[in-house]
Amino acid sequence: MVGMKPKDVMPSAAVKFFGAGTAACIADLVTFPLDTAKVRLQLQGESQIAEGVGALKYRGVFGTITTMVRTEGARSLYNGLVAGLQRQMSFASVRIGLYDSMKQFYTRGTESAGIVTRLMAGCTTGAMAVAFAQPTDVVKVRFQAQARLADGERRYNGTMDAYKTIARDEGVRGLWRGCMPNITRNAIVNCAELVTYDMIKELILKYNLMTDNMPCHFTAAFGAGFCTTVVASPVDVVKTRFMNSGHGQYSSALNCAFTMLRNEGPTAFYKGFMPSFLRLGSWNIVMFVTYEQIKKGMSRAQQYWESPF
Repeated sequence: MVGMKPKDVMPSAAVKFFGAGTAACIADLVTFPLDTAKVRLQLQGESQIAEGVGALKYRGVFGTITTMVRTEGARSLYNGLVAGLQRQMSFASVRIGLYDSMKQFYTRGTESAGIVTRLMAGCTTGAMAVAFAQPTDVVKVRFQAQARLADGERRYNGTMDAYKTIARDEGVRGLWRGCMPNITRNAIVNCAELVTYDMIKELILKYNLMTDNMPCHFTAAFGAGFCTTVVASPVDVVKTRFMNSGHGQYSSALNCAFTMLRNEGPTAFYKGFMPSFLRLGSWNIVMFVTYEQIKKGMSRAQQYWESPF
């Protein structure tokens, strides 16, 4: 990332890798209920058509959260948290932690990186993260989508049970369900998120609007969150529905998208936009601010270790 002074010790790739995963887990702990509300709202139109129900069960972000707490208990807001943390530790470590390294790879070690280079780096690390950690995302979405049944039964009894059940019932390919739309989504998200954050932060520092501190990181992260939500919401909705679908419900991610368009219209692609924005905006703020602090803390510790006096 931009903003390091010459006297600063540049954090190593290992520090960035570990720091990104840790910061993403902290951000997930804070924003997970918003993500769960987003998933329920994205799936609502689909369940209405399948069940022939006219009335909306969930209305708005906080209405969804209130309904879930009332009907399923407060713990339902954190359905799939274990898989979510597994996902962030593996996803974010790769897509965010290796972003600078990939940028240097494409620029052959030079400091200057144009918009094309940044986009290429974001697409590459986003795709790598999905290929590596897709099963954690499938399990997380399944848990967030499941509601407690009248007899108290659940679709899965635990995180490991979900991995085993999906592999047994749908084959190993079931754990990689929605891999291609997720690669598309993560490439878009990574480019919008990291490139926007990088460029906003660079402009703030270039024109001396702020110093490289927490307000600067907050502003850049908020802008990145909004841009990412606008660009990535349609792909995110398709990804969520396809990954949650039963075997044979959709023949492909494109079929899922066309079915949504035919049955619910173009606005279906922006279902759950507000919780998506609230979640991505707050997630970006917590993640990037924490990530920058971890990098600075680890760099200072490294500097002190190398020259303690």
